[in-house]
Amino acid sequence: MDNIKRSQHKESFISGIIKENPLFVAVLGTCPALAITTTVEAAFGMGLLFTFVLVCSNVIISALRKLIPEEIETPAYIVVIAAFVTITKMLTQAFIPALYSTLGVFLSLLVVNCIVLGRAEAFANKNTVLDSLLDGLGNGIGYTLALVVIALVRELLGTGCLTIGAIFTFIPKSTLYILKDAAGTFDYSMSLFSNPAGGFIVFGLELAIIYAVRNHKETIKKANARAAAFAASNAPKEVSKEAK
Repeated sequence: MDNIKRSQHKESFISGIIKENPLFVAVLGTCPALAITTTVEAAFGMGLLFTFVLVCSNVIISALRKLIPEEIETPAYIVVIAAFVTITKMLTQAFIPALYSTLGVFLSLLVVNCIVLGRAEAFANKNTVLDSLLDGLGNGIGYTLALVVIALVRELLGTGCLTIGAIFTFIPKSTLYILKDAAGTFDYSMSLFSNPAGGFIVFGLELAIIYAVRNHKETIKKANARAAAFAASNAPKEVSKEAK
C-alpha cells in the first residue's frame, strides 16, 4: 500500500513537468508565455509567482473540496485563486518592483489563468491535499521550465546577450555577451525575437522539435513491438522443428 501511495505521489509531481507539461504538451497559458518571455529573468519570475499561486490554491481547494457546494464550485475556486494572486501582487510590488512592472497586467490575469483554474477543477477537487500540492508544484515547475527555455532563445537571439540583475535587483547585475560584444564592434542579434512575432516563431519551433522527438520515440516503440510480435509468432514453429 505504501508503495502504491508513493507511486501516486511521484506521478502527481512528475507528470506536470514532463508528460503533461502545461505549455509544451497541453499548450495552455500561451498568452503570458509569448508576452513576458523576452528575458530569462522575467520568465523565471513569472514562473515562480505562477507556481506559488498554483500550489497555494490547489492546497486550499483540496482541503475545502468537501465543503464547497457543487453549484458554486467555479466561483469559489476563482475567489481562492484571486486571494492568492492579490497576495502575490502585493508582495511582488513591495519587494521586487522591477518584476511587478515588467509583468504588468499578466500578473493580475493569473486569476483566470486556464492552468490554475483547470488544475483546481480537474485535480485538486478530487484528490488529497498532498497530491494536490505535488500536482501544483510539478505543473508549476514544468511551466517555469517551458517559459525559461523560450526566454533563453528569445533573449539570446533578440539582444545578443544574457543579462541577470536587471529585474532581480538584489543580484549584482552582469551580462554575458554572445552574439555581440560590449564595445559594439559586431552585433548579430535580431530584434524580431524581442517582439511578439519572435515569440510565436520560437514557440512554434520548440513545439515542432518536441513533437518530432515524441513521434520518433513512438515510431521506435511500434517497430520494437512489431519485431517482438513477429519473433513470438515464429517461436512455436522453431520449437516444432527441433522436436521433429
